[in-house]
Amino acid sequence: MSQILSKEIRNRITINGEGKLYMVSDFADLNNDALVTRVLSRLEKEQVLMRIAQGIYLYPSKNRFGVHKPSIDTIAKAIAEKDKARIIPSGLTALNILGLSTQVPMNAVYLTNATPRTITVGNRKIVFKNGVPRNFAYQSDLFSLVVSAMREIGENNIDDETILKIKEILSKEPNQDIIKQDFLIAPQWIRKKLNMV
Repeated sequence: MSQILSKEIRNRITINGEGKLYMVSDFADLNNDALVTRVLSRLEKEQVLMRIAQGIYLYPSKNRFGVHKPSIDTIAKAIAEKDKARIIPSGLTALNILGLSTQVPMNAVYLTNATPRTITVGNRKIVFKNGVPRNFAYQSDLFSLVVSAMREIGENNIDDETILKIKEILSKEPNQDIIKQDFLIAPQWIRKKLNMV
């Protein structure tokens, strides 16, 4: 029985292709968490999987230079997808993703509408913090990212050059109607700064 299940787990991982993350919960339908834990651990020892963090494994994509590790942002998004949660990069993480700051934060912080938690990945941490429902009202991920970044800079510290960069970033969103709708529900000071009307 356990051999059949381990073969099933290995097959699923291979069929899904490289670059995917796995947790025990992905195999909940097999009704044997203890065995799944052992199999994932064994696949790591056999170097089929890489352990990214406690209980999170990666089926890595490899090229001639070796293993391609996903970015912290990719890992965070994959975890959110598994949790069926929405996340928004927050603070310095948002600034870095938008290219408004070259500083890479030690802790990648995300607002989430799911359970808050911290996951250690190597020497960095992914921190999921509770976000208020208003943060998740935007339809465009890009617009929510911009709002997050502008909040981090602060109303009184945001300069014209940054506003121009932000407008340029927003202009690249293919669906401008969504941006316009999101703009209407943004905090008043952000609407004033972006002045998109």
